[in-house]
Amino acid sequence: MINCAIVGLGRWGRALVEATTTCGRLNISRAVESDPERARSFCSERKIALTDSFQSILQDHAIEAVLLATPHSQHHDQVIAAASSGKQVFCEKPLALHRDHAQRMFDACRKADVVLAVGHNRRFWPSMRSLREIVTSGELGTILHVEGHNSNENSQGIMQGWRLSPMESPGGGLTGAGLHVLDGFVSLLGPVGRVYARLHRHEPGPPPLDSALLAIDFASGVTGTLATVRATPFYWRVHVFGTKGSIEVLDDVTTVIRNSGHAPKMVHHPAIDVLAAELGAFADAVDTKQPFPVAEAEVLATLAAFEAALRSMTTGQPEPCHGA
Repeated sequence: MINCAIVGLGRWGRALVEATTTCGRLNISRAVESDPERARSFCSERKIALTDSFQSILQDHAIEAVLLATPHSQHHDQVIAAASSGKQVFCEKPLALHRDHAQRMFDACRKADVVLAVGHNRRFWPSMRSLREIVTSGELGTILHVEGHNSNENSQGIMQGWRLSPMESPGGGLTGAGLHVLDGFVSLLGPVGRVYARLHRHEPGPPPLDSALLAIDFASGVTGTLATVRATPFYWRVHVFGTKGSIEVLDDVTTVIRNSGHAPKMVHHPAIDVLAAELGAFADAVDTKQPFPVAEAEVLATLAAFEAALRSMTTGQPEPCHGA
């Protein structure tokens, strides 16, 4: 059992705490929250010691790992400080908004010989795992194109905070929900070479009403499109097209297989606790040195594509990915 501290007890931080119960590999004994009063009842019920001091966690030799569920603008300093204190690190996505910031975090963790696991939880969806296996097997023939969409109406409840800041959350829905798709693309097809992106802000909000669209050229020659709309019911789609067929993912357990001359085949995969699986993979990386499924090179390639998209939204021109 790995003794951990959770840093940030908003909606997602609490979800991670609950997932550790199912995972059974991590024990959260301490929590850091900038507004302790809002988390006091939650921590009391779970017998988690609560503080507003991140430094006190770093100085606690009983804490072996930290789970960061904080705004991404805090990740750089928190990850490097945790690594310097010898703590294993699980950090929610986005790890950073800039590739070079992420590189510094990975370098610091490597120097300290600690794990840095980035929480791209959709990698653990049974449907996405199946999709990666099929693409890797060559069953689809030559891959030609990929399409993706991720929208999430959670933004309808955003009336204040960092998610409304153009500095903290640039690119509209691309920064949050859309980054899941971009990460999925990179995990399937490798680095991106060039991006042409558009952001349309329908109303200034709050809540934020915007749509983002990316046209992507992968370094391999595959093309892709990605879209996200923040204020609409949840919708997920990743569809890979090859010369011998196509596979479409519709949610965490549903794929649709299409082959020439055959009716589409819908496949339902057994559901799992995705966050528990993700945290289990983090525990494996800490305990047995197994590589965490979200590789450093893929995180950096995703952020290189993200930065190119943000530049394109500003210049109105296709932008190359740097350092992917």
